[in-house]
Amino acid sequence: MFLFSSRVFHLVTTTGYQRHLLRQKGWMIALIMFLSLFEIAISQNQSYDPETTQVLQLLYQDGHVVIDNGIFQLTLSNPEGFVTGVQYNGIENVLAFTGHENDRGYWDLVWNFPGKKTKKTKGTLDRIEATKMEVITQNDEQIEISFSRTWNASSNVTVPVNIDKRFVVLRNSSGFYTYAIFERLQGWPAVEIDNIRLAIKLDKDKFDYMSISDERQRYMPLPDDRIPPRGKPLAYPEAVQLLDPIEPEFKGEVDDKYEYSMESKDIKVHGWISTNDSVGFWQITPSNEFRSAGPLKQFLGSHVGPTNLAIFHSTHYVGEDLIMKFEEGEAWKKVFGPIFIYLNSFPKEVDPLLLWHEAKNQTKIEEEKWPYNFTNSIDFPASDQRGHVSGRLLVRDRYVRSEDIPANGSYVGLAAPGDVGSWQREYKGYQFWSKADEEGYFCINNVRSGRYNLYAFVPGFIGDYHNETVFDISPGSNTCLGELVYEPPRDGPTLWEIGVPDRTAAEFYIPDPNPMFVNKLYVNSSDNKYRQYGLWERYSELYPDEDMVYDVDVDDYSKDWFYMQVTRKQADGGYNGSTWEIKFQVDDIVENLTGNFKLRIALATSNVAELQVRVNDVSVDPPLFTTGQIGKDNTIARHGIHGLYWLYSVDVPASSLGLGCNSIYLTQPLAISPFQGLMYDYIRLEYPDSVNHIT
Repeated sequence: MFLFSSRVFHLVTTTGYQRHLLRQKGWMIALIMFLSLFEIAISQNQSYDPETTQVLQLLYQDGHVVIDNGIFQLTLSNPEGFVTGVQYNGIENVLAFTGHENDRGYWDLVWNFPGKKTKKTKGTLDRIEATKMEVITQNDEQIEISFSRTWNASSNVTVPVNIDKRFVVLRNSSGFYTYAIFERLQGWPAVEIDNIRLAIKLDKDKFDYMSISDERQRYMPLPDDRIPPRGKPLAYPEAVQLLDPIEPEFKGEVDDKYEYSMESKDIKVHGWISTNDSVGFWQITPSNEFRSAGPLKQFLGSHVGPTNLAIFHSTHYVGEDLIMKFEEGEAWKKVFGPIFIYLNSFPKEVDPLLLWHEAKNQTKIEEEKWPYNFTNSIDFPASDQRGHVSGRLLVRDRYVRSEDIPANGSYVGLAAPGDVGSWQREYKGYQFWSKADEEGYFCINNVRSGRYNLYAFVPGFIGDYHNETVFDISPGSNTCLGELVYEPPRDGPTLWEIGVPDRTAAEFYIPDPNPMFVNKLYVNSSDNKYRQYGLWERYSELYPDEDMVYDVDVDDYSKDWFYMQVTRKQADGGYNGSTWEIKFQVDDIVENLTGNFKLRIALATSNVAELQVRVNDVSVDPPLFTTGQIGKDNTIARHGIHGLYWLYSVDVPASSLGLGCNSIYLTQPLAISPFQGLMYDYIRLEYPDSVNHIT
């Protein structure tokens, strides 16, 4: 049987790809394509015999070690542990040739001693240059190499962390695995870490097509296009308008790496294709257990360079709450990875863009193999050294349904013991998440030994579930929790509501971008419209004289509620805050009510902002409620639709409301930047509980 034809058969017979073909021309095209690819595979004569495979070799060259398994060749600097070369499918090196060879593939971090950071710096960038190379495993099946660096207590210029970078190549594997072990010992000085990542830079003259999801893939401009005078920096350095790109098709577009960020739960495979060579270069992440801040945390991935990033920890879309802070003397150890760097290829006669689908198939294979059993480190436990947790989550809201509701589609996870919602700010340990089925059943597999709380959030309901029980997971344990009940915040029946409680602002009105500043990938993409540049400026254009007024009885939040409450730009170049008004009617039932209405406000993000709430008097001071200054998510500038989740409950005295028309005013007063503001997830006003008995 031919290896290539079996891969193609797997590709064209997957359900997703069949649906794609049906949308195009139907099954006739599918049949023609399959027969054509099968014929090509035969002509290539790529036979596969497990008994006749290439020899796995470890070679030593001047200042380098080379691992060659006959499919590809990996070159690493010795003893630094930088990825300097990847030879594959006739390409001498798929990596970038510009600059120093140590700038092609590397682990790095950004760190500081507490109190040393200034406003003009983001910290000290450390390329993690190792000082020792060691062969951990070398046999016919695999080679694993360690590049390590031990912290010297006499040094004040290196991060006080021991770091061990590992690279693994398997026999008959079209790619390599990499992971790193970070460790602090007791007694070491305090330190702060902002960012931990693996960066790989590819040959810009070859890799021209980027794929990060089925919907988000395109031909990309060159890094040269970003440099003046070809490119013009916009409101911040990452955003550049392409004025005179080398390829005219990109002229006028905005390029910004943050337009391609992704949620952790969705970062499974992303990478680049050399369309002329029909070669793909992919990063596959079969588990996100080692990433910080849970499944909704957003990270960078691939972007112009061509650059391929594996971000293990960052403060993006959260801010300083996610700076890893270690106290004086605090010990810590964590394994980041492994991830798989995968290379694939097709014959020149095959559409190279199909390499994306084959990479997705390989991702499924890697997920099934997780946790890997070939890594040679006691710090990465195999499956039989891990535990499992299962149960069923129900939602109890007597104002929605009299019986308990299965938590369909909820995310249920284990993270370090903490408070309600603390998982979204947690970074020192591991997190394990699972999506519940239609009946609310969940199963969290392959959990590392340790102590955890159980957390969850449920689409359609505000707030977070938190089980305060500390679960001690041990190797081989199987913990069944039975039925768990989440009672979301609720005092009474709903008077009115705005939005959908899903932790994002995606359901609200997102304007078209200024046609002068677009990314063509998102022009006709309703799901990614918010990723366009400059949408914060559209608010002042749409509301030039007065702020937004929303009538709950008339307006539609998908058309009439602007998705972010931002500052208003003034003619003199300065900014003003904004006050939004929510109008609603109260009937004569209010005459019989005592106590408080309850205003629930769920925020999807906040960036150096404050939310003030007033009722029926926009000028009263102090306001009924204020959050104070909250958040440094920077979601607005980074084209996001959510950052950290915030939930507030505000008592609104019944005596403050009158018969007929009433107004609630939402003021964001802080205004020194266009990127200050809020995004709302959901707003609800509840009657006092007594109305349930009156009616």
